[in-house]
Amino acid sequence: MLDITGAVASNIKILQGELKNEKELIEVLKKRLTKKEFKVFVAMEEGIDESKIADMVKMDEDGVAETYQTVIKKLNQEKLKQELTL
Repeated sequence: MLDITGAVASNIKILQGELKNEKELIEVLKKRLTKKEFKVFVAMEEGIDESKIADMVKMDEDGVAETYQTVIKKLNQEKLKQELTL
């Protein structure tokens, strides 16, 4: 199972404060990301091959990479960072 805390922390450039617990992080991510973005983020962080992720979410590999980059950008928005921290 993926360490959501570690995955989120490693993708936020400047983290001010401590992240919430795992359950709360998942709740915030599910609320603020689309279902597809959440699935892609988790799968990429678990190290699943992009072609397999593309099959899982019914998009091409370029779409998977773009979706992942979109999630990283969202994680670095101040409003979302505030929701993810205590």
